[in-house]
Amino acid sequence: MITRDIRLAVDCLNKNDVVGMPTETVYGLAGNAFSEQAVRRIFEVKQRPAFNPLIVHINSAADLDTVATDIPEAALLLTRHFWPGPLTIVLKKKSCVPDLVTAGKATVAVRVPDHPVALQLLASIAYPLAAPSANPFGTISPTTAGHVDRYFGNTIPCVLDGGPCRKGIESTIVGFGDDGLPVVLRLGSVTSEEIEAVAGALTVRNNAVTAPDAPGMLSRHYSPKTELVISDNPEKILDRYAGRKVGLLTFSERLPDRPALVQVVLSEKGDMNEAAAALYAALHELDQLSAEVIVTSLLPETGLGRAINDKLRRAAERE
Repeated sequence: MITRDIRLAVDCLNKNDVVGMPTETVYGLAGNAFSEQAVRRIFEVKQRPAFNPLIVHINSAADLDTVATDIPEAALLLTRHFWPGPLTIVLKKKSCVPDLVTAGKATVAVRVPDHPVALQLLASIAYPLAAPSANPFGTISPTTAGHVDRYFGNTIPCVLDGGPCRKGIESTIVGFGDDGLPVVLRLGSVTSEEIEAVAGALTVRNNAVTAPDAPGMLSRHYSPKTELVISDNPEKILDRYAGRKVGLLTFSERLPDRPALVQVVLSEKGDMNEAAAALYAALHELDQLSAEVIVTSLLPETGLGRAINDKLRRAAERE
């Protein structure tokens, strides 16, 4: 059920159930981060493997020491600059955070969302919220309440409607090395260049792993049901499927129309922020076509383009 009633969501959360929650990045599947019952429900509904940790959402930076300890100076610099906002930091966890949330790791991923509905919800409860993206594990992330409702229907009691997500791709996740310097574990809505400008030199380590340090590191993720093919020559792929239903996702330029071809352009202005905000909604739209294939090409590998390309590569990975 899609609703704007914060009180209904609070009631569900207080009963250790889970709800759909809007953020500025994607919609989350939220539950009481201090309740193992609620966290188990998140994993069950999402069909998420237990080795993949969750992100804990808090109401303000002032609440950080309720879930984390041994906070390096670089982390404090980043929270002052980017919170509320689409940056998640990985820190040593406090014992009050269940091991189930962190996949048994000694660290916890934390952020303050930049969405009025999410912040109102967090201000209305006495605990932080664990909230991965509100979609079955590995599928396209949701950026509208309708996406969440289509995925889960009556499986969850409600989805708080906060409109389309403003950023449209997940938060960037940053850990810290032994030297205290930042390590990007997941590319996302805050660029590496923006992080480096605040906290100094960084490394990127968002490779595919079987026991990830943070969400979004597995090789196959964000995937439509329809096969997604990345090509630097999309027209060659379209020739192969001539006359058959095909979806085409482009950054800024529309290719000549063909029979049975459905095109979605992410940003006719060539704006990376607009493209990021439109990415998952475009994939949802094309995946509903029952097409034989979705064809796309990578964006320029700069700024947000790196994060968008990372999502596309993982979405194209096949089992």
